[in-house]
Amino acid sequence: MTAKTAQIAEMIDMLPDSDKDLAYELIKKLVLAWDPDFTKVTPKERKEIEEAEQSGYISANEIDWDNLDKIV
Repeated sequence: MTAKTAQIAEMIDMLPDSDKDLAYELIKKLVLAWDPDFTKVTPKERKEIEEAEQSGYISANEIDWDNLDKIV
């Protein structure tokens, strides 16, 4: 979590519950406007994905779940 994200969380935590709900809905609306299908990734997430793919990452679709005993 970034410092800014932590500050936002702390500020929201100071609000009364009804205002917390309003802040949540506002943030949700902003995120959905930016990425309505939750398919975009942040630069940090892109880097993590690339590192995982280069480190021997195996997709669950590539695994033969019926023959796991053959994996060494």
